[in-house]
Amino acid sequence: MFANYLIGLREGLEASLVVCILIAYLVKTDRRDALKPIWIGIGVAVGLALGFGCVLEFGSQELTFEAQEALGGSLSIIAVGLVTWMVFWMRRTARHLKSELHGKLDAALRMGTGALVATAFLAVGREGLETALFVWASVRASSDGTQGPLIGVLLGILTAVVLGWLFYRGALRINLSRFFTWTGGMLVVVAAGVLAYGFHDLQEADFLPGLTDKAFDISDTVDPSSWYGTLLKGIFNFQPDPTVLQVTVWLLYLIPTLALFLAPVGFASGKGKVKGPDEQGSRGSEPSRAG
Repeated sequence: MFANYLIGLREGLEASLVVCILIAYLVKTDRRDALKPIWIGIGVAVGLALGFGCVLEFGSQELTFEAQEALGGSLSIIAVGLVTWMVFWMRRTARHLKSELHGKLDAALRMGTGALVATAFLAVGREGLETALFVWASVRASSDGTQGPLIGVLLGILTAVVLGWLFYRGALRINLSRFFTWTGGMLVVVAAGVLAYGFHDLQEADFLPGLTDKAFDISDTVDPSSWYGTLLKGIFNFQPDPTVLQVTVWLLYLIPTLALFLAPVGFASGKGKVKGPDEQGSRGSEPSRAG
């Protein structure tokens, strides 16, 4: 449940910050007349994300077992790819997010109502679709037959909405750069489990071999139905009897991705050098002064 709460919180807070920046800029520039198109675009984006999630959940139930596993495995891999790109992108551009959105909003204001709707829709819609896909894949991977994973996601999103409102009101100030670094690193660990589970799905669908080739089996030691087995499953998508392919994929993804993400220089910086967390935080927390 914690892993799914983290996903809802991390993804939801990004969307909340985008909304906060857009609304605050219009209020501060005395363009309240443009708020309605912005809210329309946000509403359409949220509706699209919810619809996409429903299609994934209910549409997959009509398929055969093999087709379900093939679809689930493929979408899990795509979801991990998207969320990996997203955490690197956010770390690289977080300190410029406010000015980037302001520039897009200025251009939309000059173009008219339709452009405002499109700006809000695109800014929030991308986050919404990525969130819907990754949440669906993660809940599917960590589901234990209860509503816990879904409740965790909803609680995370609710927390993100509250934090976004507090940022807007100026009641909360945290180092956003540090927040996104820590949660991004934890999200990479969650994504590694989702990726391994996705490959396991493809093995069950007979798309990939090695379903019976187990790397190890500690089911007698770690009971999957026990409280600690459920905890490990919920947070890390842990499986007591993974295949060799699952373990290989998990290691090949987690080690280099986490190393690159946490590196002070290199790909994570986008420009060769990363400013210190405090320097980034001084800019990253600017949205909190809105209101």
